[in-house]
Amino acid sequence: MPKDGWKRRFEDPIITPDGETLRTLRDAIKYLGRTVAKAEYGHEAVTTASTILTQSAEGGPAWMFMARMATLKAIHRHDPPPPFNPDFKEPHWGKRPLKRDQ
Repeated sequence: MPKDGWKRRFEDPIITPDGETLRTLRDAIKYLGRTVAKAEYGHEAVTTASTILTQSAEGGPAWMFMARMATLKAIHRHDPPPPFNPDFKEPHWGKRPLKRDQ
């Protein structure tokens, strides 16, 4: 087990919807334990986050990024995905000027 364990810090702190800042693995697992209802403990995002947070406390630095992503996914598990907007950006391909038109 690494010497830091649950005290390992995220590279970028997680700001929760209620304004709390999660800086360490311990903060993240405590927050999830406090905010997730018991009926949702079996939710896929919650179980994945708890597993990866535990692996991150026991494993190497590569797990920290995945722990951050899994925690964010568990926190925002009920948010709908953003709507797809095909007109958001012009594609880079299309009408290019032809040599004869210059």
